[in-house]
Amino acid sequence: MEDLQVAHAQPNHLEDDEDDLQYISEHDPLADNGDGFYEDAEESEESEEGYVEVSDTAREDMTKLEKIFQRKGLKFRMIDRIGEGTFSTVYKAEDLHYDFYQNDWDIEAVDGSTWSSPPVKRRCDESSQDQERRQRRRRPRYVAIKKIYVTSSPSRIQNELELLHDLQGYRSICPLITAFRYHDQVIAVLPHYRHQDFRREGTDCTHCLCQESSQNRRIKIESSKAFGQSPPTGYPKNDQRPSRRANRAGTRGFRAPEVLLKCTAQTAKIDIWSAGVILLTILCQRFPFFNSADDVDAIVEIASIFGQKRMKTCAQLHGAVFECSLPSVGEKGFLLKQIVQWSVSSTRPDEREEIDPEVMECISFLELCLDLDPKKRISARKALTSDFLAEEVEEEMDEDDVDDLQ
Repeated sequence: MEDLQVAHAQPNHLEDDEDDLQYISEHDPLADNGDGFYEDAEESEESEEGYVEVSDTAREDMTKLEKIFQRKGLKFRMIDRIGEGTFSTVYKAEDLHYDFYQNDWDIEAVDGSTWSSPPVKRRCDESSQDQERRQRRRRPRYVAIKKIYVTSSPSRIQNELELLHDLQGYRSICPLITAFRYHDQVIAVLPHYRHQDFRREGTDCTHCLCQESSQNRRIKIESSKAFGQSPPTGYPKNDQRPSRRANRAGTRGFRAPEVLLKCTAQTAKIDIWSAGVILLTILCQRFPFFNSADDVDAIVEIASIFGQKRMKTCAQLHGAVFECSLPSVGEKGFLLKQIVQWSVSSTRPDEREEIDPEVMECISFLELCLDLDPKKRISARKALTSDFLAEEVEEEMDEDDVDDLQ
């Protein structure tokens, strides 16, 4: 990975970097406010588009990135987290050292095709010092900072950065500004292009039926066109309808049903499902327990355990329809207790002995983790306080403690 460190464009005519850095620290209007972020309401894009509310989690992540930038001698003003996926998270930031480098990657600056808004009217009560300060300001240059997850394969990271580096100069390829590694964290800096959502209207929704109350769910499901209809005799060979877009995070075989059904309101409950699959793998002594090649096979594998009836209800929660004609997928499905018994024993189901109470307690906890309904699935907080995960603490009291209580 050392060979992949790409230089941040060549420095321009500035000869003494230390003097220039000192000048910026003394005169930069985007001064550090003390917590690692930079504020300038008049120049920031947030002031033009409205205040950008940053979540506590995103702010914490951006603070960690700020510390890495400081150690690397880079200076970015973190703005917000604008995207995340299976392999990386992308943040929007302003490059405060833009003028220190030759920025051949900046198409807008090279072509001079940038649209600029008309000059802002000068305030009557503005002092001459404020006027000079405003004149010294430049239009902010925004970049997209891609934080590649440390769990990604080094060869995959290397391949991605090499492709971006080799394809620089092509107008159809997003140029790579710089990339560097700090310990096990690889970060790539790319241009940020303002754009409008190019997806077709109706393909995305920030709300899902699974977030409704049970009564509202029933009313909306029963009023839908698919409710009460017989299964279709066939499906379009080339379906032209736009597909629904949603987060598809997770490892193959560990994705929750709402991820496979493209729920647009996924929560942390998807991690509870993944933890349940791990527990199921341990109890059944089978790895991998789910070994599907794609999302369709993954849904069939889950349906073979829970049955078509429960899978249809699960699909309706997310505005989808589940239909399956495979003979291996029954109507009622099986209990997780049966799945565990069949996996660890070679005898017939009716010849098995009773399950050990501790194992049965584990299976009861497993049922809470593998609930198809994300609202009914146990939360992380409740799981940690459950009887299964609660640690037994034996309080040992000596004679002095007993005397104190008396």
